[in-house]
Amino acid sequence: LVFILQRGVRFPQGPPFIRMYYYVYMLKTLPSYKSKTYVGYSVNVKSRLIKHNSNMGAKATKGYKWEIIFKKRFLNKSKAMSYEYLLKNDRKKRLSILKES
Repeated sequence: LVFILQRGVRFPQGPPFIRMYYYVYMLKTLPSYKSKTYVGYSVNVKSRLIKHNSNMGAKATKGYKWEIIFKKRFLNKSKAMSYEYLLKNDRKKRLSILKES
């Protein structure tokens, strides 16, 4: 797929002004379930939540119903993945986000 703008300039991945955002999100189980949290990243948090709640998401989320309690937007995938890793491994940060929700 190649996009051609004015003056025949070609953009193999599409026009440069289209931005894709990456989100790091944190979920918590609904009150009727055992209290758990889950951290992940996605470009579409709403559709990802639907997958988690229909048992088509990550293995750790199966069997539970979830709600989003936190999300943060990033301009590139590597920064989002780095923050996801930090959040997954920083228990104090996760607990502070959980208390704020």
